[in-house]
This record gives sequence, C-alpha cells and structure tokens, in this order.
Amino acid sequence: MAITSRAVLVALLGLVPVAVLPAPVTVLAWALVVVVLCAVDVALAASPREVALSRDVPRSVRLGQPTASAVTLRNVGRRGLRGVVRDAWPPSALPDGDAPTGARTPRHEVAVPPGEARTVRTPLLPTRRGDLAADRVTLRTVGPLGLAGRQVSLTVPGRLRVLPEFASRRHLPSRLARLRELDGRAAVQVRGAGTEFDSLREYVDGDDVRSIDWRATARRQEVVVRTWRPERDRHVLLVVDTSRTSAARVLDATRLEASVEAALLLGALAAHAGDRVELLAYDRRVRARAVDTHQSRVLPALAEALAGVQPELVETDWSGLVAQVRSRLSRRALVVLLTSLDPAAVEQGLLEVVGRLTRRHLVVLASVADPELEELRTARSTVEEAFDAAAAERAALERVAVAARLRQRGVEVVEALPDDLAPRLADTYLALKAAGRL
Repeated sequence: MAITSRAVLVALLGLVPVAVLPAPVTVLAWALVVVVLCAVDVALAASPREVALSRDVPRSVRLGQPTASAVTLRNVGRRGLRGVVRDAWPPSALPDGDAPTGARTPRHEVAVPPGEARTVRTPLLPTRRGDLAADRVTLRTVGPLGLAGRQVSLTVPGRLRVLPEFASRRHLPSRLARLRELDGRAAVQVRGAGTEFDSLREYVDGDDVRSIDWRATARRQEVVVRTWRPERDRHVLLVVDTSRTSAARVLDATRLEASVEAALLLGALAAHAGDRVELLAYDRRVRARAVDTHQSRVLPALAEALAGVQPELVETDWSGLVAQVRSRLSRRALVVLLTSLDPAAVEQGLLEVVGRLTRRHLVVLASVADPELEELRTARSTVEEAFDAAAAERAALERVAVAARLRQRGVEVVEALPDDLAPRLADTYLALKAAGRL
C-alpha cells in the first residue's frame, strides 16, 4: 500500500479538533477514520499489475542531442487507472532541472480508462558516451479519494547507445575542399599504367596499342585510347590509446574525448579520399575495432565502435600493439597513434618498439596538449608560481625532447590543444598527401 501526501494532510487536519477538545478518544477515532479511508481507497484503486507496459527508445543518439523515452501503458483491467509513472534512467541521461527540455525527475501523472492505452515521454539529454540502460518503471495507482493506492516496480528493458558528439564535423567541409583541390593538382593521366580508369582520348603516335578501346573506336570512327590514373587509395589505421594516460583530464574532458574527435574527422576525410580506413582501440587488449571499406559506412562504423570506449587504468602494451598492427597490415600504410606524449610513458614503451612500425609504415603520433601547462609557465608573480613555472618549463622541455626522439625514428608528431587536435591532424594528413608520402 502506498500512502500519498494527501493522506498525510488529512491526518494533520485531525489535530485541529484535538487542540480544541484534547481527548485520547478523539485522536484514536480520527486515526481510525484515516486508516479506514486509506483502506477503502486502496481497495478501489486499480491494480498496477493489470497494466501492460512497453518502452520505446531510439537505438542510438549523438552525445548532447535531445531524445525521449516513450513508455506505453495499456490498462487491461476493469477499473479506470489513475496514478503516477516513473521512468527511471541514469542521471547522465536526464537533462538538468533548469533545462527547457524537461524536469530532472521523470514522473508523469496518467489516467487510463479500461481497455485503453496512454503514452508518456521522458526527455533524455545524454552527457556521456556509451550504453545507457533504463531502470525499472514504477507505477503507483491511487484510489478515488487520492489518499492511498498501490505501487509496483516492473522491469521494462530499454537501452540507448550514445555515440560521440563529433563536434569537429564543422572542420570537414573546408578539409574536403582542400582535398578536391589536391586531387585536381595531383591527377596524372598515363597511358596503359595504373588501375583506375580516367577518360578516353584520341590516339596519338607513341601510344601503346594495348590501350586502344576498340568499341569506342568503332562508335567514333577514329582510334581512341583509354587513360588511367595511378592507384591513389591507401590503408589508414587509426589506433586510439585507451590506457591510463587517456583518462587524464584536459580542461573539461579526458584526453580520450579529444582522440575520439580526431579519429572521427580523419576517418571521414580519409574515406572521402578513397582510402581504406580501419580503427583499433587498444591498451593491453583490443577494446574496439571497426573495418568497413565502403565510403558511406566508414563514419557510422567508427562512431559505433568508439561509443562504448572508456579509459582503462592499465599501461599500454606497446609490443602487443605492434603485433596487432603488423597482423592487420600487409602493405605500407598510414598508422595514426592517438596517444599521450607523456615522456615517461613514451620512453618506457613506445620508443623501444616504434622502429618496427616506421620501417614499414608511415607513422603519425597525435597528442593532446594541456593549456594549463602554458599558464603555469607564464605566471611568476609569487614564489609558489615561480616554482610551478619552473616545473612546467621542465615538463615542456621533456615533451619537446621526447618528440624530437620520435621524429628521429621517422614519426610525424602532432601536438595541439583539445579543440585544435582534430583539424591539425587532418591538415597533417593532407600535407602528407600533397607531398606524395601516402
């Protein structure tokens, strides 16, 4: 039995005559009246177990985009139902109380006649990536007096996958325009070489007779040859480090969030360039993987794979990572390591094995820079700030030194602030394309 706030109010009103005529009999009589009324209300309330519940929730949504969970109640009993429904979700799935999309507490008042159905919608505004599982649906029915009723919590499965926000999408149009300009400048027409058909043109002296298109020649009544473009597509492997260094917070988010944004932008750009894109999230084992050769499916596949990736408090097994890369790549490719440039982590692991990658592949390391480090370097007003500045200066010099050692081993190093990492990495990719290194 569930007691409502109205029943509490009725009980408190009974104290008024007690104050005028203080007598134990009056108190007992009033308490008995309230109990009887509540019992009658419970008896007349519809049974919550005679309600069929179902939940409809989208399969996925991007981080920060509003959506809703719809719970449908079908009254299969003989009494009209009146009460409150609570659709429980984790706090990270619900909007703030001050947000215009809805209240923080997902409670809904309902009234369902016998044999009919009603649907209530709970606004959702996820603030974290990953899979969000709905909790139970609690249904409280009340009697005609509204003093008491019945309550039950039922399991109604529901799961929402929150995909990465992909805020760096705004940089994609400008990079695609540069990619088209690059393709226009770099397009080379050759005779009889390459694997991609380009166009037809009139035969001239010196052309290889094997490049003659006899059907086009018959249609045009002049000798026509085929022109080809050299194969330009390459294999791009995006490696997202999910070890303990990815859990470090830079500004308002972890390093991993910036790596995810950079991987999505570069993956979309490389797919438009015709490259084969593959993703690997790794620390000591493979946490996620995405392989899709079709251009239109690359970005959804990357977002789906990265949705549930979270930092793991373990050290990266760089030898195992090299073995994973070598098992997946049979020819020269672009390997992008989205990891930390932390000197201790790089010197104790990556530096020892990176040579095995650079001997066969073009390797780019992309890392997030901490803006607070630069602030510490410049603030020297007090003694404490001077010590902090010295420590920050030393840390910056160590990062410069370890980046230089990586470059000596053939690694392209990109370090930028969280919001700048994705476009900087995309620019590096375009520069490598323009230089013919891919």
